[in-house]
Amino acid sequence: MTVAHGRQVVLRDLDFAVQRGEIFAIVGVSGSGKSSLMRDLVGLQAPAAGRVRIDGHDFYTSPPETVQKLRRRMGVMFQTGALWSGMTVGENLLLPLRLFTSLPPAAQAQRARLKLALVGLDGAFGLMPAALSGGMAKRAALARALVLDPELLFLDEPGSGLDPVNAERLNGLILQLRAQLGTTVVMVTHEIHSVMTVADRMLFLDEVDQTMTALGTPQALLAHGPERVRAFLQLGSVLSARPAGP
Repeated sequence: MTVAHGRQVVLRDLDFAVQRGEIFAIVGVSGSGKSSLMRDLVGLQAPAAGRVRIDGHDFYTSPPETVQKLRRRMGVMFQTGALWSGMTVGENLLLPLRLFTSLPPAAQAQRARLKLALVGLDGAFGLMPAALSGGMAKRAALARALVLDPELLFLDEPGSGLDPVNAERLNGLILQLRAQLGTTVVMVTHEIHSVMTVADRMLFLDEVDQTMTALGTPQALLAHGPERVRAFLQLGSVLSARPAGP
């Protein structure tokens, strides 16, 4: 698969598969094309060449009704959270339920509250997004991504901007989702501690060669991966281990 912005190729020669029930990390330095690849995977932008398949169905050439069914099986948490600022947290979760389910209003509210409880935001249903801390907003966005019970969850930089406590809490939530719900998780990240903590496998995108240069378990790549991959993981591990500054 080739990822491009107009005529500018960002990534080329990508070929990988995500296994059902795994936590799959897409890793690389800033500018390596991680978020651009994510856009292609979730249906926001067609690849310049190649295909995106979900259970054998091409995400961009299948009939519209098939594509809609595929979208209903997916949840997406954007890097900024992307909560609708004019709605309460509860209304953010209720909107997809109203649009895409036939649940009665009471059942919709119950599911929304359950998802908020799952991410530790039991009392946030009536709050406006502006009243949330950064960590709370990330968890609210995760709850919204989960509200339709997706089989496949995409997370774009889930730990970006979080303090160590909230970042660790989010890592725990990701593991909990896979353990309790069997959710398949694809996460774009440059947070090496998160990769080493939660990912079953990682795909490394090299900004120099503009392609994938490694695919495997984080531990195996740290020990035996290509030189640039090992250097990236080693530096990230060292930085993650340093105590926070004053």
